[in-house]
Amino acid sequence: MGALCALPFLACVLAYALQGRLASGAVYVTGGVAALLFLVTLLLFPQVSAGDALIYRIEWIPQLGLNLTLRMDGLAWLFCVLITLIGLLVVLYARYYMSPRDPVARFYALLLAFMGAMLGLVLSGNIIQLAVFWELTSLVSFLLIGYWYHRGDARDGARMALIVTGMGGLALFVAMLLIGHIVGSYELDAVLASGSTLVDSPLYPVTLILFLLAAFTKSAQFPFQFWLPNAMTAPTPVSAYLHSATMVKAGVFLLTRFWPVMSDSELWFAIVTYTGLATLIFGAAAALFQRDLKGLLAYSTISHLGLITTLLGMGTPLAAVAAIFHIANHATFKASLFMVVGIIDHETGTRDVRKLSGLWRFMPFTATFAIIASGAMAGVPLLNGFLSKEMFFTETAEFHPDIFVNYSLPIGATIAGMLSVAYSIKFVHGVFFGPPPTELDRVPHEPPALMRRPMELLVVVCLAVGIIPGITIGPFLAAAVHSVLGADTPYYSLSVWHGFNWPLLMSLLAMLGGVVIYVPYYRRFRDVDGLPFLTRFRGQRIFERLLLNATNKWARSFIELFGTQRLQPQIFIVVLLALLAGVAAGWARMGNLPLPESLDPVLGLVWLVGGISAIAAAQQAKFHRLAAMILMGGAGLATCITFAWLSAPDLALTQLLAEIATTVLILLGLRWLPKRLPVPEDLTLKMRLRRLRDVGLAVLVGLGAALLSYAVMTRSAPLGISEFFLENAYIQGGGTNVVNVMLVDFRGFDTMGEITVLGVVALTVFGLLRRFRPAVDSAERPEQQRLLDGSADGQRVADDFLRIPSLIMSWLFPVVILIAIYMLLRGHDLPGGGFIAGIIMSLAFILQYMAHGTRWVEERLRVLPVLWIGWGLGLAMLTGLGAMALGAPFLTSAFAYAEIPLLGKIPLATALLFDLGVFALVVGATVLMLIALAHQSIRRPKPAGSAKPREREGLAKWN
Repeated sequence: MGALCALPFLACVLAYALQGRLASGAVYVTGGVAALLFLVTLLLFPQVSAGDALIYRIEWIPQLGLNLTLRMDGLAWLFCVLITLIGLLVVLYARYYMSPRDPVARFYALLLAFMGAMLGLVLSGNIIQLAVFWELTSLVSFLLIGYWYHRGDARDGARMALIVTGMGGLALFVAMLLIGHIVGSYELDAVLASGSTLVDSPLYPVTLILFLLAAFTKSAQFPFQFWLPNAMTAPTPVSAYLHSATMVKAGVFLLTRFWPVMSDSELWFAIVTYTGLATLIFGAAAALFQRDLKGLLAYSTISHLGLITTLLGMGTPLAAVAAIFHIANHATFKASLFMVVGIIDHETGTRDVRKLSGLWRFMPFTATFAIIASGAMAGVPLLNGFLSKEMFFTETAEFHPDIFVNYSLPIGATIAGMLSVAYSIKFVHGVFFGPPPTELDRVPHEPPALMRRPMELLVVVCLAVGIIPGITIGPFLAAAVHSVLGADTPYYSLSVWHGFNWPLLMSLLAMLGGVVIYVPYYRRFRDVDGLPFLTRFRGQRIFERLLLNATNKWARSFIELFGTQRLQPQIFIVVLLALLAGVAAGWARMGNLPLPESLDPVLGLVWLVGGISAIAAAQQAKFHRLAAMILMGGAGLATCITFAWLSAPDLALTQLLAEIATTVLILLGLRWLPKRLPVPEDLTLKMRLRRLRDVGLAVLVGLGAALLSYAVMTRSAPLGISEFFLENAYIQGGGTNVVNVMLVDFRGFDTMGEITVLGVVALTVFGLLRRFRPAVDSAERPEQQRLLDGSADGQRVADDFLRIPSLIMSWLFPVVILIAIYMLLRGHDLPGGGFIAGIIMSLAFILQYMAHGTRWVEERLRVLPVLWIGWGLGLAMLTGLGAMALGAPFLTSAFAYAEIPLLGKIPLATALLFDLGVFALVVGATVLMLIALAHQSIRRPKPAGSAKPREREGLAKWN
């Protein structure tokens, strides 16, 4: 099962790499992967049909219930078949639909990524993992909908889909946290076995609202239905895949998956049933008034999703059976109809139903299959849609003690059935019958045979299921139903004929009523686009207005009311709020603080000097930057001494080296800041009061932080994990330096995240400084250089006037490198390690830049810091993956003793490889920031304000 999730993501990288002349190979990669996954899914059915769920688990944080768990039961198997089979057919269809001028490699790579995200979602056995894959489907669908990003409507549709479904994804994440809290586990098996625990919880209403918000936004239920028609700007293969069989089915999959433990409540019945019924009727009515064929299918999809939602809301086992059955049926006939629309658009150049008529004469095979698929959509007998719609009518016709429910459900279902027949007739009659088209730019004809094959296969499935359902879909439906209902699975019949009864009468009434509705519609309203009387209340318009108000009008009003362009008041408010929050939270818990028993006078003097340095640095920061930097160095040195005094040599060494490196880098950047402000000669009373206010706040915050730290350190610590690290650092990690073993072994995942952030920060700094334009008064050379004799290029370095120090710095380069290597190799047993060694190595490069200048160094040394970052992060990642390949958790360390000539028996640990990755990344990140600063001196930057603004279409000036 792991291959089902991992293979699409691995293959999407390969597909994207096949650019240019190799782009056609992406088709075969994508099709081959989809076919392989489909075959693997089929081979797993015998195990799934036995009734047991297949589990594949990789432990991550088992103590918190956070594991990578894949779980396949009957329902997940059914969705996997839909995802892989229809994905395979869409790939074949897209081979002929997409233009050679389109970036097809990107298209197929995104298609594979979406396939992997959907498979991960339906196979998730951990509810937090499910929420992650849920959001991943939203992100990849955003890229697929906006595939033709040069079109404004594609960008708008993608943005709308991402905002709506992404908002639902956030709600789902919170709902899953609440479910895990209520049940006591994040494992899906534990949640499904919890019985009525969720419904009986006082948190159930809040959890249900968040849960349904996610499902309704994903499956385009009212009032969130507006994003789906606007997503039709995607290429038709995307619509055939995402908007019929996969993405829009994620919401109803979620409702079905959690149906056993969340549906047994009146709140579920009221919200889910009537939201689904409203969506069912609204979508069917809106589909009838669409000119664009894809718009018609989009609203019909909304309507059928409403049908499934209504069934799941009823809360009865037979309704759940009908919902699962219709999920499969709708996927087949709707995907085939989207492909029909794509063929029509491909061969005629339009999807406007007003310009299309009489295509039967030109495309008889396509027309025949389209009529059959439309019949399935309308619920015509002997087609698959008829069977599941009959089951829907049966459930709505069941007696309910509430008189409103007893009448509203069957009446609403019948009205929706009539409208469904009417828009199906419109699709067939408006496109394939009538006079030949006269407004087309080309003569229509049948598409290539292979382009038609996927649609034909899906239509054959509609026929086969409709005629012999017990053979074609019976076993698969039974496995899916049993996985949801378990022992409560009721008896149900897939017979085509059940005799004369209320459901049959409702079906006949729906077909007759659909014809009656279509005739006057065709005569009077066929040119109307959109529901009459509701054009002013379109969801897209309301969404755009709300989005514009929230991001512009309301934001501006909020800023005008509470904001200021001055940084000082903003910082004052933030710090004041933090102080008040800290006092409110901690004052009552502070208790009696014991006085210190003893204080070493030397350490007290160090703290006094450090505190004075920090205060003086703050006082000088605005007017004397160099003095402030020197004083800050004094405060940092006091911190280093404190660490060393308290027996923390690793921390002291790291603090000292980081202090040196950051001080040099900041000093390099000080030149490009605007000139210092002159000290004002006379201070007004208002300025003096403001300074006293700021000083008072700073003193209060400082005292509060000191008091909090003292309170924490003087209390008896609860039972922690320090003893575990001390006892197991050598036994399990192979090192006697506990701090280093913690960083690269026990908490290696944290370190992985930290070095990733460091790499991102370095790349961000480099990217920002590449476009940096200094202030006008900072663009010229510093005054110290102008007083000396000028050089040819205007750049003065230490070698020009400090020959002996620069020579010493040159000689130190290999020595510092050896020290760095020594500190790296000894870090597992003695103070040192990859981070410390990386900073030392970076200082070697900094010394060379200071001694000889940028051009001299880069003519002789090929540093390539980005490669250092990449190789460092890659090596750290490969170390963790290597442990997984051997069956151990990610980043598990191993160590052994090795006999090395001349050195004897020495310990070797795989954590050294991880530490080497940390070393390389720290070197690359620090040197990249150094290069970004150093290049400012040689790039001859244009002063700020001298660059001419570019003209932008529709704007008078560049903003």
